[in-house]
Amino acid sequence: MEEKTYFSEQETALLHDLWSRLQDKASPIISPDDMNRISEDFAAADSQGLIRRNIFGMHPLVRSLQVACIVSEEMELRRTSVMAVLLNELVKTGFHSLENVTQTFGEDVARIIKGLVKINDIYSKSPIVESENFKNLLLSFAEDMRVILIIIADRVNIMRQIRDTEMTEEREKVSHEAAYLYAPLAHKLGLYKIKSELEDLSVKYLYHDVYYQIKDKLNETKAERDRYIANFIAPIEEKLKEEGLHFHIKGRTKSIHSIWKKMQKQNIPFENIYDLFAIRIILDCEYKDEKKTCWQAYSIVTDMYQPNPKRLRDWLSVPKSNGYESLHITVMGPEAKWVEIQIRTERMDCIAEKGVAAHWRYKGIKDEGELDKWLKSVRETLEANDENEMKVMDQFKMDLYEDEVFIFTPKGDLVKLPKGATVLDFAFNIHTGIGCQCTGAKVNDRVVPIRQILTSGDQVSVITSPSQKPKRDWLKIVVTSKARTKIRQVLKEEENRQAQLGREELLRKFKNKKIELSESTLARLIVSMGFKNEKDFYQSIADEQIQSNDIIDKYLLQLKKETETGEDSNAKKAEDYVMTVPPASKDKRIKEDVLVIDKNLKGIEYKLAKCCNPIYGDEIFAFVNASGGIKIHRTDCPNAPELSEKFGYRILKARWDGKSEESRYDTTLRITGHDDIGIINNMTSIINKEEGVLLRSISISSKDDMFSGNMVVNLNDKAKLEQLIKKLQGVKGVMQVNRI
Repeated sequence: MEEKTYFSEQETALLHDLWSRLQDKASPIISPDDMNRISEDFAAADSQGLIRRNIFGMHPLVRSLQVACIVSEEMELRRTSVMAVLLNELVKTGFHSLENVTQTFGEDVARIIKGLVKINDIYSKSPIVESENFKNLLLSFAEDMRVILIIIADRVNIMRQIRDTEMTEEREKVSHEAAYLYAPLAHKLGLYKIKSELEDLSVKYLYHDVYYQIKDKLNETKAERDRYIANFIAPIEEKLKEEGLHFHIKGRTKSIHSIWKKMQKQNIPFENIYDLFAIRIILDCEYKDEKKTCWQAYSIVTDMYQPNPKRLRDWLSVPKSNGYESLHITVMGPEAKWVEIQIRTERMDCIAEKGVAAHWRYKGIKDEGELDKWLKSVRETLEANDENEMKVMDQFKMDLYEDEVFIFTPKGDLVKLPKGATVLDFAFNIHTGIGCQCTGAKVNDRVVPIRQILTSGDQVSVITSPSQKPKRDWLKIVVTSKARTKIRQVLKEEENRQAQLGREELLRKFKNKKIELSESTLARLIVSMGFKNEKDFYQSIADEQIQSNDIIDKYLLQLKKETETGEDSNAKKAEDYVMTVPPASKDKRIKEDVLVIDKNLKGIEYKLAKCCNPIYGDEIFAFVNASGGIKIHRTDCPNAPELSEKFGYRILKARWDGKSEESRYDTTLRITGHDDIGIINNMTSIINKEEGVLLRSISISSKDDMFSGNMVVNLNDKAKLEQLIKKLQGVKGVMQVNRI
């Protein structure tokens, strides 16, 4: 039976209110025809049984309208974003295609929806993203700033609506993620009001008793707080009026989350926290007079109350990268209490309340550069990072919350880095090549080492040397993701190069001595010598820590021992058997296959999809991704049905051309069978004897006398692969060999 999605009485009343609010706000940017069509499309999709409530029972139309109101009222986003929010559910259910949205509502709307659909796929099985999908989630965010803003709006809306839900476990999961991911994102984008709300609601749902204890304490002290604020601001108001300034002043109580964090950090009770509020002076003046007027107000306040110079924060001269501008000071007020004062203009306050979107469009002032750089760095870091996802998540959160320092180049250009950044971070921020060759720097005309921590206002000139190379201890010096990622890349490339040189040297020695090499015997020798993997072994040869002649002597002894016993002395069962073989050197004569795509697209660069690893001889198709790049998939790829259904217009026919001998491909085989003594050696022996086939790696585990695992082999076409699979299936004890 199809699920019914009739509206409750409360939802019906809410719908009318939301439509009315959205029309009032969006009528200048969204036509009545658009609004009517979306309403009709939702009704049609509902009648076809396409609309489904989410895990918390929220109706998609109500939820879409709520989010649309948030992005238009609280974030100042315009037509494209509002339309994307309203149409997203219709695309997600299949009622509309992205192609149809592009033709009817515009390419920008479709591009945002594509990002939202990607994120929905990640969340399809759970209301909280799993760690293994975290990189995919952030990369989807990084496609378009508006995707991030909309998904934050959706999350804050969910947090507002789930107060009374019976799905307490799911609510806790959503709350954890709101505090861990979405609040930091809101912080980065200048959505401080939404950031505080997400954090407070997370405390409310996760630590119910703590939340209400602090809330009750705040209510108890409200009258006293209001009295103090009134006495504090009275003389300031009088003086500001005398100077002819137009303004209004408001007090802001600290968020429950920040109070709770302070209690935890300092291990003190609520009663010992004195800075429970801040005073905000908001000035109304012309854009050209903003800085002058703010500093005038600063002078008036500090003439009345003693300032703490260590607590001055000047974001007027150099705004934050998300556009935040304000002047923060802390002064000693009556009763010897420290009071924080924020001085800003109406424009600055709007940006502080509504974030980066308001910054882009306020009075025609537009500066997306810094955030575009941040998004680019997010993409680069995630695409290059080979650490586990939880470490990436921690690093990402740290980067979001980091305070900034402002560094000047010799030419006077401004570079923004996180607090604690070093000379080495600065060098990599300028250019990877400069970072790799950095030996130190001149900071304010004084020579300093690469580990020198920079402070705001420093002028830095990097010193380089062609002989300098990145070292592993550099990872302990840098704090930025960009520097850390680039250093790891260079180190990994150098390690692989050294390992390859070591392997080539050893093979040359074997050849000179006319000794036939058995890879399986060498692999056992490497293990017996105490090396964790073959890369370390070959690196030791390249570094001259071990001599090739000594290895050959040990190899011959190993081979003699195995020959005399008639079996491999080190043969063992498959349990925990892991061997890694470094990539063979690339033959300089090898040329890439000529890929023909629709005839007219010859010569376009392409990549082989990692999800199915196609090789020469496979039936294939080409998929054009969002950036215009092309990926080649097997027609039996597990992702093929979804790609065809959702993005059929981006699929092109493809076929192999050229000769299979001209390229080589890695392919993974899944093998299962009986865990018999020597079965691993039998399989590797077949691969070693097979002409044109290289064993890249093998990882096997066993349980209850059965083994299973993966082999990665390198070969040049499908025919060779099928021949190899047939031979492996003939090994005694092997039950199944499948390509994955």
